[in-house]
Amino acid sequence: MSSFASVGQNPVPVKPRIIVSTDIGGTDPDDNQSMIHLLMYSDKFDIEGLVSSPSYGDGKKEEILRTIDLYEKDLPKMKTHIKGMATPDYLRSVTKQGRKGGAPYLGYTTATEGSNWIIKKANEKSNRPLWVLVWGGLDDLAQALHDAPEIQNKIKVYWIGGPNKKWSTNSYAYIAQNFSALWFIESNAAYRGFFSANSTPEKLSGKNYYANYIRGAGYLGKDFKNNRYEGNVKMGDTPTLLYLMDGDPDNPMRENWGGSYEKLSRSPRIVYNRNTTLADTVPVYSIVEFSFKGPEVNIPVDSACFTMAVSNQKWDGFYLGSGNYAVRYAPKQKETLTYKVTSTIPGFQEHSGALVVSNSWPGEQYPTDYYLGASWFTDKPDPELFDGLWQGAKTVLKWRNDVLLDWAKRWKWLAEK
Repeated sequence: MSSFASVGQNPVPVKPRIIVSTDIGGTDPDDNQSMIHLLMYSDKFDIEGLVSSPSYGDGKKEEILRTIDLYEKDLPKMKTHIKGMATPDYLRSVTKQGRKGGAPYLGYTTATEGSNWIIKKANEKSNRPLWVLVWGGLDDLAQALHDAPEIQNKIKVYWIGGPNKKWSTNSYAYIAQNFSALWFIESNAAYRGFFSANSTPEKLSGKNYYANYIRGAGYLGKDFKNNRYEGNVKMGDTPTLLYLMDGDPDNPMRENWGGSYEKLSRSPRIVYNRNTTLADTVPVYSIVEFSFKGPEVNIPVDSACFTMAVSNQKWDGFYLGSGNYAVRYAPKQKETLTYKVTSTIPGFQEHSGALVVSNSWPGEQYPTDYYLGASWFTDKPDPELFDGLWQGAKTVLKWRNDVLLDWAKRWKWLAEK
């Protein structure tokens, strides 16, 4: 990593306006860790919304409110060191419930408290864009764009994709197909540099950082260890915050705490009208769509009516009308996978097959790809920037030690008597 310029943290031109869309409280507690980080750095942002958007799992806004309650207890200590921390009552007022569960094939359904809040804040007059930081599925963002297309030019999006893309393939497809001019960072792998064990001093490693720097300090510190990671630092969503804490966010290609990205002109989409075999290869993170013919049934179009099982997980498939059915899948890593498609609809034929996933993004070009505008960015493909399997991850890993040492200062405040 010595080939990178050591620029450190640069001043941010203006305090960013942000809405965070999170699946906190779902199956992966790293959102809890990132929420703690955000609240401890609330002076760095104008936080205009905290939206619970669990496309998978049982997340709900009460988990955000619970974390705000802990922050409220620690706030007096932090306020003795720094000004401008967000007040707990204000944070509660901008916490909203979004969609629970992924969107259907169309990519949107009905408005939620969260999607309406995104529209409301995006349409407020400001000389600053509204940054929508997505830590889970894109479902509430897609709904907001559907209901108020004019906000496309008023927001900028930084999305942690990868595994989250699996759970919001339909909303991603809707956005990529209909809002290609959106300003959008799609981080499918670079964010993984933040929880890499490579090039990390032992005292700052994920398993040791808690014992060396957090040590149960304050109410937030005690809660940091209260999940299945047992204090092991993951925080895969935190790069969205780091990106807005270091330098000019209008330039995603710069060196930055939250990663460095390049323009993405097309997003791969592969459509199969047949069962696939190991002779079929698709790029990692691509949208893979399976279309089937089956019986014509009297159910509403866009109804979930069959399932595709992949690696002990299941995805809903949808009825498109006139005996047409479809399901989307987005592989999160290089692998060989098998799938099985079943339905309780009489006469629906069972399908099964296999697929090889290559570690190439965006990889081979397909006639069904989504073609994107000039402001869509993604992980840099330079082989020197891979951290193991993960494309562009060294652009985040490079700054991990600096970030954690900076955060350690704030944990020290909470340890004071």
